[in-house]
Amino acid sequence: MRTPLILLPLVALAACTVGPDYGGPAPAGAARPPAGFVRAADGTINAAPGVAPWWNTLGDTALDELERRALAANPNVQIAEARLKQARASMRLERANGLPSGNAQATFVHAQLPGVNFGGSGGGGSTALNLYNAGFDASWEIDLFGGQRRKVEAAQASIGAAEARLADAQVSLTADIAQTYINLRDRQQRIVLARQAAERQHAMLKLTEQRHTAGTASALDVERLRNLAEQSDAAILPLTAERDAYLNALATLVGEAPGALDAVLGDTRAVPLPPAQVAVGDPAALLQRRPDVRAAERQLAAATAKIGVAEAAKFPRLSFMGLIGIGGSKPGDLFDLGNLSAIAAPQLSWNFLDFGRNAARVGQAEGARDEAAAQYRGAVLGALRDAEDSLSRYAARRLTVASAARSLASADRAARLMRQRFDAGTATMIDVLDAERQRASAEQSLSQATAVMTNDYIAIQKALGLGWETARP
Repeated sequence: MRTPLILLPLVALAACTVGPDYGGPAPAGAARPPAGFVRAADGTINAAPGVAPWWNTLGDTALDELERRALAANPNVQIAEARLKQARASMRLERANGLPSGNAQATFVHAQLPGVNFGGSGGGGSTALNLYNAGFDASWEIDLFGGQRRKVEAAQASIGAAEARLADAQVSLTADIAQTYINLRDRQQRIVLARQAAERQHAMLKLTEQRHTAGTASALDVERLRNLAEQSDAAILPLTAERDAYLNALATLVGEAPGALDAVLGDTRAVPLPPAQVAVGDPAALLQRRPDVRAAERQLAAATAKIGVAEAAKFPRLSFMGLIGIGGSKPGDLFDLGNLSAIAAPQLSWNFLDFGRNAARVGQAEGARDEAAAQYRGAVLGALRDAEDSLSRYAARRLTVASAARSLASADRAARLMRQRFDAGTATMIDVLDAERQRASAEQSLSQATAVMTNDYIAIQKALGLGWETARP
């Protein structure tokens, strides 16, 4: 069968693709690289590229194992992986939708027709009729104006967005694991120091009670120290509750029931310290590493492609349908080529009188594209702000830790001097215990400041997207 001449120009249009071509996102306006990328005079920041498993820089084997288990079993990561699987399946479906479809079928029909006599004789009897048929039909819609190609393009971009969301889930998870682990070690260490301070406080109370019995201390001194001892005991309780909460949080983050890690992480360890230098990479790589920015960019690409899908619906549609069948009233007719029938039916349809429906769909798609562009710009600005804020906080926290370390050194010297005075007989044991208590308090402050500094280091890794290693071109 020859193709009608009127269809030839339409077939020639099959290489056309309507709608805007995606050329990448627009610049994010006044966005600038974080100042931390250029402020490196103190040597704490350099331009070395960051590593993907950034938590290894903390040098804690227990944390490394937690990160490994969490990436393998965390429900949020598994949800993101499942969504990526769905996106890839949608991509395969859209590719298949652009190809012909065919169906094979076999039919047997038995009919009992009352009052019908195909032999021509009179009578009101009934006639039995059998029909055997086997056939194959195929259909194919020609993608004249690229609507299906735009669907495939949108599906490809959606896969990229799903991959970026998976990366974002992994970055967030690794940061949450590390920060929760740091808080756990901080609480464990502070509990030990708080108990030591409480023991010294009770020892001071006991000595003061002895002095009160001997008449060398007042009842007011005893009550004052008893109040301090009670406060020291009470300070341990919230630290213990927080420690248990962090243990439960780590268990759920690695996909276990609360309490599953109590035996593994029950021993007290020091808070791991960040490296001397923070590798942040170059400014251009920031937006390439941040998974949320990459996801927003892929969403913009998908929304742009969907405009072409809506545009293509405004134009004529050309489809072909073919049917081949063979059969008759007897089973042997299925093998008689003389009973073969074939039908080819090209069809051209055009919904030109839609009263603006397709134009409205195009407007919706353009609005969705504009929304995705604004979301991308917001993601870029948010990423730059996160990087700037985290670098500034980390720089300030290093100074806080240095100050806390100097305070602890001063408390150490004061405790040694007080011990020397006690040995020389010019100070009492209460004075020595009080100096030790102040030293323990300074040590708690240093532990807390160190934990906050390490958490700020973790926040830098999350802000820079260093928990995910992008594939090299």
